[in-house]
Order: sequence, then structure tokens, then C-alpha cells
Amino acid sequence: MKVAVVHYWWLSNRGGEAVLGTILDMYPDADLYVQVCDEELVRRTLGPGFRGRIIQSFVGRLPGARKHYKRYMPLMPLAAEQWDLTEYDLVISSESGPSKGVLTRPDALHLCYCHSPMRYIWDMYQPYLKESGWLIRHLFPLIAHWLRVWDRSSADRVDHFIANSRFIAQRIAKFYRRDAQVIWPPVNVTAFNHRRPREDFYLCLGQLVRYKRAEMAVEAFNRTGLPLVVIGEGELLNELQQNAGPNVRLLGRQSFDVVKDHLERCRGLVFPGVEDFGIVPVEAMAAGAPVIAYGRGGVLDTVIHDKTGILFNEQSVDALVEAVLRIERGDIRFDEETLRSHAATFDRQRFKDEIAEAIRLAQSRMPKISA
Repeated sequence: MKVAVVHYWWLSNRGGEAVLGTILDMYPDADLYVQVCDEELVRRTLGPGFRGRIIQSFVGRLPGARKHYKRYMPLMPLAAEQWDLTEYDLVISSESGPSKGVLTRPDALHLCYCHSPMRYIWDMYQPYLKESGWLIRHLFPLIAHWLRVWDRSSADRVDHFIANSRFIAQRIAKFYRRDAQVIWPPVNVTAFNHRRPREDFYLCLGQLVRYKRAEMAVEAFNRTGLPLVVIGEGELLNELQQNAGPNVRLLGRQSFDVVKDHLERCRGLVFPGVEDFGIVPVEAMAAGAPVIAYGRGGVLDTVIHDKTGILFNEQSVDALVEAVLRIERGDIRFDEETLRSHAATFDRQRFKDEIAEAIRLAQSRMPKISA
């Protein structure tokens, strides 16, 4: 079986790339099609076991594509349709940007693993416009309208949708009018030690962009005076540095070893945004740390309230403060072994087994096309 894997862009290693790496570990001879990528980073991440080709679209050859790839998004649907995938029996698209719109053979199986329908043209469209400059606010509505039409119509090219959480399955049903099977992303649970002593600080970890609400965490800990460590980089870093009190340390971007060390020692992970799935909370539980999260989005699939974390129902500083104080007062205690055991249900082998079974069943349901 000849396999192609299609991704939007690979310029850093985040949750979507972790999923992609596991899929390519299942199919090491597959060819990787990607709009824009850092090929050296990709090959270093995948290691010598990956034997396929890496094919970038023409977007990857445009000036400044690695830095300004989002500005080229209107060209990506056209670029995806230019790839010749006629030699492949199985096409797996990894969707969060324009990747599922590829053209396949009539008898080929196209399976889409959807991290999210494109956020900036659907549910995050209005917040994105409000935070943009004058030029983007006036030009993007025209572009976004065309992208929505293409994104919706290209959903019909997919034979089988897989969502990374129930939250995303609901959004697929809303925007694409398609059913989706839920298979949680893989997490490298064994990379973490859950038996290290807990220390007296909380951790906020992730990209510092508006929808992840790191500013809410900083304000909450400014109010309590409790120690908070923030790890991550992004557009909010300067704002957070200006607003953070002396009890809040911002470390910027850090290596996996530093992240792992903090997850294994922190008193708890603070997670105030709405995520599609959120690998970080599962990593925290694997490291023995409870999760304090806003109870919406992917965490509803991963965090068990009052057993592996605390889910607060209002996305506000007051609600976050009260959740943290429940731990500080000793109102609730968490067992590291329980946290670790729960995290193990999201491990990489489970993901591989479920993906393989989904492909087998989808292939068995494909209509037979006569020669």
C-alpha cells in the first residue's frame, strides 16, 4: 500500500507535529507533503527511521515563506490541489490549515485527522479581525469568505474524518456537516517521572497567544501572591513581562528537558484557555501534576474533575483564584499514581492501534470501482 501524509506547515514541533510523527512512525516509507517546512527540523525530528520523501508546495519557495507563511494562506488551497497524488492508495491529511483539499484517486482512501477546522476563518474569525491592523481588517474578510467556501467544499473530498476530541467532532459537524470518529492524540507518557517531590510553584505552559489566556493566569497569581512560572513565547510575552508581579517568573521558550523538569516538580498546571485537545494537560498528569483548567474544550476529554484536576466553569480570574485556593487550603488532594494511571490511557501505542483499526474499517467500507 502506497501512503502519502499531508500536513499544513512544519516549522516547529507542537501538538500537531507530535501526531504527525507518530503516524509517520506507523508508515516510515510514506511520502510527506507539506505546504511550508524546515526540512532539516523535520528530518531531525523523525530520525533515521523515516525513509520517505518530503515534498513542499510552491508556497514553500516563495520569499519569506518560513517567517510569513500565514500571509500566503490564500494560495495554499491552490497549492494543495497541484500535488499529484495519483500513485497513492492511502492519503492521510493532518488538518488545521489547508491540507485536506488534496485531490486523490477515486479508489484511494482519504482519511483526515482533524486537529481543528481552520480557526481564523470560523470560530476565531471575529477575535482575529479585532486584533489585526487596518490593512488586514479590510482585506481579510474578502479572503476569508473565499477560504470558507473552499474549506467547506473540500470537506467532501474526505472519506473518513477523525477528530482529536469530542469538542472538535462537534465543530466538524457544525462547519462541515460531517460525522467524525474521535481518536485522542498520542502522548509520550513514559518520558515523565511522576514520583519526584512537589515544590511550591504552579506552572503555566504553552504558546503565549491571546486565546490561551496566559494573562488571566498572571493576573490571578498577582492577586494571590503565590509563585507562578510561565514557559512559552509569543505575541503576549512583552505584555506579560510588564504586568507580572515579583512572584511570577517568565522563562520564555525552553527545551523539552526544562519543560519536563518543571512539570515533574510543579504543584499544579494552570490551563485557563480553550484548547482543541491539549497535550500539555496529559503530560502534566503523566508527570504527577494535577491540572487546573477552564472546563471547556478538549480538557473535558482528558481531566476528571476532583480526581486528576479541577475544572472551573467560568473563564475569569476569580474562578481561577478559587480553584487554586482549593489546593492551597487542602480542600482537595491528588494522588500521583492515579494521575499517572489516567494519563497512560492516552499513550502512543493506543493511538497507533486505534488509527490502524480506523483505516482498516474505512477501507472495508470503500465502494468498489470496476476497471
